[in-house]
Amino acid sequence: MKEKDKTGLAERLKMIPQTIAAYLKRPQVWGFFVSLAVIAALSIAFFHPDASEGNQLRQHDMQQGAAIGQEVKAYLAENPGAEEPRWTNSLFSGMPTFQISPSYPSDSLFSWITTLYGAGLPSPSNLLFMMMTGMLIMLLAMKVRWYYALIGAVAWGFSSYFIIIIGAGHIWKFVTLAYIPPTIGGIVMAYRGRWLAGSALAALFAMMQIQSNHVQMTYYFLFVILAVIACYAVDAVRRRKYSRFAKATGALAVAAVLTVCANLPSLYNTWKYSKESMRGSHTELTVAGAEQQKTAGLDRDYITQYSYGRSESFSLLIPDIKGGASARPEGGRMVATSVMEVDGAQEKAAGLNQAELQYVSDYVGQYFGEPEGTNGPVYVGAVIFVLFLLGCVIVRGPLKWALLAMTLLSVFLALGRNMQWFTDLFIDYVPMYSKFRTVESILVIAEFTMPVLAILALQKLLTTPKAFDRYFRPICVCFGVTALLCLAGWLFPSIYGPAISESDIQISDMIAQQLRMAGYPPEATSVFSINNPAIASFVAEVRYGMVASDSLRSLIFVVLTFGIICLCLKEKCRPWQGAVLTGLLVAADLYSVDKRYLNHDSFCTPELSATDPFPLNDNDRRILADTAMNYRVMDIPRFYAAEPSFHHKMIGGYHAAKLTRYQDLIDRHLGAFTRGGEVEQADFNILNMLNAKYFIAADNSLMVNPDALGNAWFVDSLEIVDGADAEMDALGRIDPAVTAVADKSFASALKDAARHRTPGDTIFETSYTPASLTYSATSANGGLAVFSEVYFPWGWEATIDGKPAEIARVNYLLRGIAIPAGHHKIEMRFAPRSVSATVGVARAAVIVIYALLGVALLSLLLYPDFKTFRKK
Repeated sequence: MKEKDKTGLAERLKMIPQTIAAYLKRPQVWGFFVSLAVIAALSIAFFHPDASEGNQLRQHDMQQGAAIGQEVKAYLAENPGAEEPRWTNSLFSGMPTFQISPSYPSDSLFSWITTLYGAGLPSPSNLLFMMMTGMLIMLLAMKVRWYYALIGAVAWGFSSYFIIIIGAGHIWKFVTLAYIPPTIGGIVMAYRGRWLAGSALAALFAMMQIQSNHVQMTYYFLFVILAVIACYAVDAVRRRKYSRFAKATGALAVAAVLTVCANLPSLYNTWKYSKESMRGSHTELTVAGAEQQKTAGLDRDYITQYSYGRSESFSLLIPDIKGGASARPEGGRMVATSVMEVDGAQEKAAGLNQAELQYVSDYVGQYFGEPEGTNGPVYVGAVIFVLFLLGCVIVRGPLKWALLAMTLLSVFLALGRNMQWFTDLFIDYVPMYSKFRTVESILVIAEFTMPVLAILALQKLLTTPKAFDRYFRPICVCFGVTALLCLAGWLFPSIYGPAISESDIQISDMIAQQLRMAGYPPEATSVFSINNPAIASFVAEVRYGMVASDSLRSLIFVVLTFGIICLCLKEKCRPWQGAVLTGLLVAADLYSVDKRYLNHDSFCTPELSATDPFPLNDNDRRILADTAMNYRVMDIPRFYAAEPSFHHKMIGGYHAAKLTRYQDLIDRHLGAFTRGGEVEQADFNILNMLNAKYFIAADNSLMVNPDALGNAWFVDSLEIVDGADAEMDALGRIDPAVTAVADKSFASALKDAARHRTPGDTIFETSYTPASLTYSATSANGGLAVFSEVYFPWGWEATIDGKPAEIARVNYLLRGIAIPAGHHKIEMRFAPRSVSATVGVARAAVIVIYALLGVALLSLLLYPDFKTFRKK
């Protein structure tokens, strides 16, 4: 029977220095710090010299975020200490900022952790450090020896997709992914017996993960977390350790609740907002064929935009299986790639005439996968790929099956429309799956599971006695299959699909149509076509050359890995030496591929970085000369761009979660301006009621719109209708200057509004901030005031002379208030009570998480998992 440890608390407290010293002597502990040093060195080296010299990437998505968040940022700069506005008018005539620049008072309690976690390294080296450190923590929690864990950390951090999203500016996504492995590490620790420390660690990193505000990545990894928990449930049943499993599960459930509470302001307001946005609300309009597309979230076509191609899945092994990237960052901007930039393309183009060469240079890119294009492939590395296959055979236990199942799941779901039946199962039956688009991004799961299983396989292979005899057949099969896949691509590159993509054909058809419209004869247009035999032959030769070259490259890495494994198993080198050599191969493989998509040429020098990323053009200057406080701009050439929002309040803009009703207005009326078709008077009426004072035409000419209705106006009549279709139809025939339309659900709020103006009735805006508006109104008999502000069903509060007033929805999208007779002050303020109500809960949860961490740390020092030192 095990003797009970009777060491008292006072004695344990005195022994803490000895305990710390004992911890530091353990290989896993000092190996952790050695690993951090290696990770820091690699992070600095990859971005050298740019990070240390202050060069910047000017990532596209970060610039978009800066543009649409500028109004709120400028307001806070001009009003220090003011409450952050939760509404902005910089895009789509106004929308909440919950998914633009979410920041809440409770965030300050833990936002500093990200700075600490980046080890103070210059950006973006700090991001890469965070990514690798998280995986290191998780693998150590899984009892992987530190030098194998370091290899796994490097494989995860340098997986091509993560480097690519740094270049694209998907920083929220990147940071969220960086916190996922240590979150899972805490879960593993809890189920391995350290339930308090594990659940506290999981709560800390999950809190940071959710705060990073990329719910899609968090959602995807819930599948992985559930799979891991299922593994430990199976293990508990096998070993009959039900109490230990229940204790860990209970502790983790508490950690999950605390994590949600710590981020309650963001989660709750995002969830509530989603009910009004394209992410969670379908149009109420009747649309032909919409029922087939309709889901509980986004439409099917929208969900499956950016689906991975069937043969493109082999990019996990062969990076440029589809030509790599359609665009890459260069000098702080995204630049389309050209097939002419490929090594040897100039020599192969010798047979093309000048016109054909010009077509290829201008319109044929390197990527020939799916039509949406890409910034680069998902490549986990040839070394990791073959070790993963080996892990599927030699690793034992439920965790192996969970990792394999999650890998296959992510590959299948990433296919999206290319495996529609499987995608539909998840859209229709898995909660929340239909809320997210860009399904190919679920391959982040494979980028996680494949290195983990590969490292488990490597450790098992190099630490098992007589492994060569025991695993000879699995080694030959796994390395042989991988080598054959590479060999096929090298010798027969067309086996992975045609060299001419759907995008090439679409571009070719578009050019041919434009030339025909310009009067060119058919024989002239045939030259500028991907169907031109000379062009098609050249493009196929160059693109297949890329596939063959990368297939050979991956084959070489597979053969080198096989050689290292054989050396170790034949005892020609020690296991740790084999691990070091394998780690160097992994780093060399991924490092060199990553440099294709993000390198020194991607950065701006400090001088260029200091220049204005949103320079004013002549139209901007003329518009900004208008000192009126609140008007809008309709910019047809840049309707869907984010950049104009930096300077103006825009009718258009860029955001993936715009209000559903505003999207309806774009589809029915505003889109007519951008499609180049016939524009009706009703479409101009919509611009007028949205107060589009300035109008930039397709040829970039600027016009002042004399018919813009201003910030508010009284109408003569109100038309009550039944349903969204009737509202939208009415907008097509009424003059919004004199008539308003409202759904019958708002009839009671507008029943006291007089129906006719008198000549002296006036209403005008007297003050403006993003989330606070004031008006002065004078009316002889009272009436219905329509405001050129987007209606939102919660958060906005109105008062008339300080007394509450009800805001109704009129004209499908705008606000309307019944104004009594006389002179009045009307105020509208966006102050969602849900923000203040959830912040207090969040603060309390963060404090509890910190307390749990403190208690957990103390318990590790008082009750370490090795024999304590006792005074004799």
